[in-house]
Amino acid sequence: MKENYIVGLDIGTTKVCVLVGVPTSYGVDVIGVGTAPSRGMRRGMVVNIEATVDAIKRAVAEAELMAGCEIRSGIVGIGGVHVQSTNSHGVVALKTGEVTEEDVNRAIDAAKAVAIPMDRYVIHVLPQEFILDGQDGIKDPRGMSGVRLEVKVHIVTGSLAAVQNLLKCVERAGIVVEALVLQHLASSEAVLTPEEKELGVVMVDIGGGTTDIAIFHKGSVKHTVVLPVAGEHITNDIAFGLRTPLEEAERIKREHGCALTALVPPTESFQVPPVSEGQKPRLVSRQLLAEIVEPRVEEIMRMVEQELDKSGLSKFVPAGLVISGGTALLEGVVEMAAEVFGLPVRRGYPRGIGGLKDMVNNPQYATAVGLLLYGAQRERPREVKLHEGKGVEKIKRRLKDLLKDMFSS
Repeated sequence: MKENYIVGLDIGTTKVCVLVGVPTSYGVDVIGVGTAPSRGMRRGMVVNIEATVDAIKRAVAEAELMAGCEIRSGIVGIGGVHVQSTNSHGVVALKTGEVTEEDVNRAIDAAKAVAIPMDRYVIHVLPQEFILDGQDGIKDPRGMSGVRLEVKVHIVTGSLAAVQNLLKCVERAGIVVEALVLQHLASSEAVLTPEEKELGVVMVDIGGGTTDIAIFHKGSVKHTVVLPVAGEHITNDIAFGLRTPLEEAERIKREHGCALTALVPPTESFQVPPVSEGQKPRLVSRQLLAEIVEPRVEEIMRMVEQELDKSGLSKFVPAGLVISGGTALLEGVVEMAAEVFGLPVRRGYPRGIGGLKDMVNNPQYATAVGLLLYGAQRERPREVKLHEGKGVEKIKRRLKDLLKDMFSS
């Protein structure tokens, strides 16, 4: 027995997330979830191949057990500070007076004919709009009559070495890469509505190592960028400011953190574990913690604001901001963004999902869910073998190795 499954792999700076889904009429049903701490990535780039491969294997094994299938291939999200983007324009003359699929492809190829360095890898060429004999705003010109076809595209490239290292990690974990998808686009697929994209909206995904920005207007992506500041920096600030280990700083951020000091009652406090053994825990005011967190969150928002101004689209985003990623759950983030931008702001929760919805209905799963939706909409899912024969043995071996590693560490 075989089924069509989609597998999405979100390999981030702080965690690896693997989701298994089945296409449905409304999107996807999530049937498997696997996560593992990521220690081999920094700012979205591989810095330790062995650690990254191990994290992928752990997340895949967990997802396989929950979904009851053997994962052989998947759609992989890619991001990091090495990602760059630019807008381009292509023009062709029509051969027959009617736009064909070949004409559309020729126009896109003409737009791709820009000087891209040899050390860059083209991840996406995304059509924004077509212009036929001066008539703009056309999404699909096929079948229309004219003599001159133009196209505006958004080209996304990544460092060839960074892309190769990511692919090497996934393949060494035993997974065939079906497609590479920019993490911004995946998150946008999961959290934005078609109306927001048409009206104009900024998607801000604040992950562990990077903040990904995608700006949409008239239904297409107009600008993408990666900022090198994100949730990890907030955790580091807390660890330094409160003199506590990083693991405790992360816990404190999640449980007690707030991005706006004004929102925290002056009477609230919590205990901070010491760095060294033998020292006593300290009682710290939540307001002090907020005073540490607020400047970093404001810095991130100001950097997003600068990118919005640089793009020239600040007047074309009346739908405001949608914030996703793990840091979106931080108390006060929405209020801080609303203060900075003076626009509507909301948290981005994944849409179009069923099945294990309660497990992934969280902004930190936006990219992984978006990878599944990307695969479902583009008919990319491959056949993944169900539990039968050798498949069962393989999964048992993976679980045994996983448990052995857990108890030996």
